Amino acid sequence: MAEVNFFLKEPKKVKGESLIYLFLSYNNKRLKYSTGEKINPDYWNFENQRAKETKKFPEYPEFNVRLKSLESKGNTAYRRLLNDGLEPTNELLKKELDKTIRFADSKKDDLFSFIDKYVEDSKSLKAKGTIKAYNTTLGKLKDFRTSIKRNFSFEDIDLEFYNSFVSYLTKANYSQNTIGKHIKILKTFLNEATDRGINKTIEYKKRKFKRPVEEPDKIYLSVEELGRIYNLDLKKDKQLEGVRDLFIIGCFTGLRFSDFSELKKENIIDGNKIKMRTSKTNEIVIIPLHRYVREIISKYNGEIPQALSNPKMNLNLKHLGTLAKINDLVEVSITKGGKLVKNTVKKSSLICTHTARRSFATNLYLAGIPSITIMKITGHRTEKSFLRYISISQEENADNLLNHPFFK
Repeated sequence: MAEVNFFLKEPKKVKGESLIYLFLSYNNKRLKYSTGEKINPDYWNFENQRAKETKKFPEYPEFNVRLKSLESKGNTAYRRLLNDGLEPTNELLKKELDKTIRFADSKKDDLFSFIDKYVEDSKSLKAKGTIKAYNTTLGKLKDFRTSIKRNFSFEDIDLEFYNSFVSYLTKANYSQNTIGKHIKILKTFLNEATDRGINKTIEYKKRKFKRPVEEPDKIYLSVEELGRIYNLDLKKDKQLEGVRDLFIIGCFTGLRFSDFSELKKENIIDGNKIKMRTSKTNEIVIIPLHRYVREIISKYNGEIPQALSNPKMNLNLKHLGTLAKINDLVEVSITKGGKLVKNTVKKSSLICTHTARRSFATNLYLAGIPSITIMKITGHRTEKSFLRYISISQEENADNLLNHPFFK
């Protein structure tokens, strides 16, 4: 059975109105859904979860009828999934509610209104980094609208639009991969609108409406280089020591920054494994602990070092690379503003939080551990996506093959 309740987002708000959330409880789970309705907390009956019957809020009869309708739609969404033979989940229930609540009154061609609402409603379902990326792409679309001095709707999203938008981002000096991310997210918005029957234009599904991709210059840190970082004497700089220790945990667990920065004491199982649900894929991973990781956890009395923000971590990691004398020269190239730019830089300047995950995958691969085994830890679903993390040169690949029985 499902149960619907209503709660104010800001129940103690002194002035103005608070948004009302619908909470749909089912099978020991709960969906938090924005109704779009607002009310002054002074006029809200917290016990009955309805507007107070008071002259100060004369529209209470119609307001409560709308809430009753929303309650009915919540229960109907749950029953509809069961009748269709589907196991209810937050994502499926949200889509059902969207069909009858969120977008019932939307104009069919109101692209920006749809995206605004989709991003808002995704906040309770998706990671903060995903929401930030959504908002960034939405901002670029709005900037593009301003630059061409005209609005555009779903019907305008065709190959001509694609070429103009890509050209606009290129002239703004964005890299190929940054442009590709915006196209990918735009297609996410369009796919969602299409699934809900709001968008009828499918030009964006054509082959030429593709996401520009440029294979990035990838580095990884070898076990020997990681050992140099691990053995740095940083007792006089506790913040840098914490950054180093957290990074080493990432390098020997393969977790993303969003996950290894959120590790808790309760994620440590039997003192020799980590078990946690990843934020990006929502999958449970179980990872055996490397000696370095066990030693770090022991040093912090079973806790995990406190994380800095990603940008601050990256600055500190480059400094750590310099201290560890990871100064090999690396040629990097990137297409920016439509032009290929090449530079030679020190390897230490390329170290970032994502280097941890790439180093883990590459070092295990070089150690001869099967891809499928590593993927169980990294959470990759296809070998193709996993192999993008392997950063070995032709020479390293040849050296690795020399140890294979075929070449003995």
